[in-house]
Amino acid sequence: MKKFDILVGIPANLSMINIDTDMIIPKQFLKTIKRTGLGKNLFFEMRYDDNEKKIEDFVLNKEPYNNSSILLTGKNFGCGSSREHAPWALLDFGIRCIISSSFADIFYNNCFKNGMLPLILEQKKIDEIIEYSKRKQNIEINLTKQEIKFGNKLIKFTIDKFKKNCLLNGTDDIAMSLEKKEEIKLYEDSLKKNKPWIN
Repeated sequence: MKKFDILVGIPANLSMINIDTDMIIPKQFLKTIKRTGLGKNLFFEMRYDDNEKKIEDFVLNKEPYNNSSILLTGKNFGCGSSREHAPWALLDFGIRCIISSSFADIFYNNCFKNGMLPLILEQKKIDEIIEYSKRKQNIEINLTKQEIKFGNKLIKFTIDKFKKNCLLNGTDDIAMSLEKKEEIKLYEDSLKKNKPWIN
């Protein structure tokens, strides 16, 4: 998993509320277990018309937001089913940070497991960033310092210490398990010796 420390980019504003995982990546694209190639289908029904041509007015189809790594969204983002393809599609598109006033729990946790930073801020602070995004200028998100800088403004944010460390070190559940590989092997060897009927 790619490490996350400082992210600089022009934020894209998609401030609709209750964007569910089916809107993020529709069910017809869930046939793959690959984490790549899903970005082109992100927000498919909002980005493309019936002939699969890009809708020019959709924010992620406009310059420079089509290259955004930061997404500003409305509350309850990632609600609906728990499909992991949703963070995969966002990440494959290039999104590394999503800022909202609230997230669905499963989606929120899946973001961290895929190297993305979901930030929860008060709506008033999000509105300030939305207004700034109209300038098409970069903002800076510093995970170590837990702050967002834009123009002459600074917003501090809070984050769970364990999740923060996972992002900073680029470790997911599998990587953490592999760090305990020797201890796991010792335990399994002991189990084979003391309780052979389990194997």
